[in-house]
Amino acid sequence: MPVEKLCQKHLLGEHRELHAIWSILINEKKGYSKHPETLRWKGKLKALYLRHESQVKEMQKRGYKHKTPLDKTLATGAPTQREFINSVQEQNRILKEKGCNCKI
Repeated sequence: MPVEKLCQKHLLGEHRELHAIWSILINEKKGYSKHPETLRWKGKLKALYLRHESQVKEMQKRGYKHKTPLDKTLATGAPTQREFINSVQEQNRILKEKGCNCKI
């Protein structure tokens, strides 16, 4: 889902989760290393980095001051993420059911 469509809660939550996944993969941490959401980003650090940059741009647009940059030199692998745990349609349905302000 484009970051522009995420409500404040989901944009900030996804940003926190992205940092956690980045740290697990970069530092080869054990915690959550086998989680499906972490596994789908293995070999796609460039895509993860680019998603982060999209989040940062949107956060700044909304008035947030971003202070947690990622190291671009570590952004290797595939530049796109095409592997999803839930289809886009399922993701939209899940967000609709949450009753948040995401623009679906």
